Amino acid sequence: MAAQDSQDQRAENGEISSEVVAEGALQPVEGGQVQGTEAGQSQQQQQQQQPPPNAWQVIKGVLFRIFIIWLISSWFRRGSSPQEPTDPNTVVHAPSRNLFPRDTFMDLRVYISENEQFTEFNNTDPLFWEYPDLVYGDWSSGLNSDGCYEHYGEVKTTERVKNNGSLYIHIYFTKSGFHPDPLRKSQYKRLATVSTTRMLNKFKRRKYEKTKNLLTGETQTDPEIIKRAEDYGPVEIMSHWHPNLTVNMIDDHTAWVKGAVPPPLDQYVKFDAVSGDYYPIIYCNDYWNLQKDYFPINSSLDWLPLQLTFCPLSLWKWQLYAAQSSKSPWNFLGEDLYEQPDDEQDSVKVALLETNPYLLAVTIIVSIVHSVFEFLAFKNDIQFWNSRQSLEGLSVRSVIFGVFQSAVVLLYILDNETNFVVQVSVFIGLLIDLWKITKVMDVKVRLPQIPVAFARSQAHSLTSSLVQSLACSVTHSVTHSLSHSLAQSLACSVTHSL
Repeated sequence: MAAQDSQDQRAENGEISSEVVAEGALQPVEGGQVQGTEAGQSQQQQQQQQPPPNAWQVIKGVLFRIFIIWLISSWFRRGSSPQEPTDPNTVVHAPSRNLFPRDTFMDLRVYISENEQFTEFNNTDPLFWEYPDLVYGDWSSGLNSDGCYEHYGEVKTTERVKNNGSLYIHIYFTKSGFHPDPLRKSQYKRLATVSTTRMLNKFKRRKYEKTKNLLTGETQTDPEIIKRAEDYGPVEIMSHWHPNLTVNMIDDHTAWVKGAVPPPLDQYVKFDAVSGDYYPIIYCNDYWNLQKDYFPINSSLDWLPLQLTFCPLSLWKWQLYAAQSSKSPWNFLGEDLYEQPDDEQDSVKVALLETNPYLLAVTIIVSIVHSVFEFLAFKNDIQFWNSRQSLEGLSVRSVIFGVFQSAVVLLYILDNETNFVVQVSVFIGLLIDLWKITKVMDVKVRLPQIPVAFARSQAHSLTSSLVQSLACSVTHSVTHSLSHSLAQSLACSVTHSL
């Protein structure tokens, strides 16, 4: 691994601009060669061909995330006051404290390894970054006086990593003078060491579509993509890499109670089993890493760039990031069904980065009003059909055609992988149209047949119409016959007289 000086690009809250690093981090450096531009060229071409995300999809995603943030905030306020147990045998957990007081001096050590469990502390090769004497809760140090520190380096790839292997980052914070290696008895202390592990690479599904012109029979698809589609099928799982990662240590000294920390915060707060106190919270923040900036790891990459940033983070901002990064509750439908495309995952982030805040606020308000009116339309439609006693003047064919139309629209948006919220809205409309059929027809399920008949009021109206039409036809026929007979009689009389 070769390390260079830290770069002077930084986004707000300690995030590094992914566009700057993606453009400049893949240049050859001393001690290795990087060839990532050509490796991600084909993927960038596919992304450029994708249409821009729909504004309605962006707003739906923003509204969903606002709801999650509100829910997390409510749980947090509710969980701050422990409830009195009703069972006398219940063990009461007292409020705990942070094991690292404010202004504690810390040493940072970052290791990168292919093993999820790290034990090679005596080997210098996995050591990626070491920074001593950091101050916990310091917001004024660093190059830009914001408490942030940066380090750029490159990670050498092995054959295992090139063939969909994994790379893990192991982050250790120890109080100054201590070491994270448990084998060093004189330098190791359990309550003075906090660590976290995270997989650096990300496995993504890459879809291959073999399309051709139906008139000419020719295709504009890259021959390499066609070959990979033939070898791996329409979907290939590939390991991807992003050159940015931010390590946040939460500046928080809340008296957390074990078992009362609301999700998803509970997965980050770690309590000591003996003392009952909690360790400082370490959060690996990759929220601003756009999906379009990931590139596949293949045999042409010998070195992987990595820009690592350490920044303190407030409790409020950490709650927002944790809520945004939590998995969607719709995942119970299955990962394959609910998996969002890359452009949809980036749409909200790009909107927050590039859209004027006032324009975004107005758009959100308009979207909320639109959603309210949409559900009011559903309610009024149901009330109209539910309170209708007579079906005179209503067409059965129009109801059936409405079901067909809604089904076609639903299939169309499913085929185009539209936003999930839009899919739910159209699906609800289809269910309402199906329910209308039961109001205009008497549908009974008698397996293996499903007899269908007109509803009584509709059948009565149809019978009346048929009777009226038949009466008019008979009257017209009788009148026509009488007129024809009178004309013949008159003609015969005139002939006889002559």
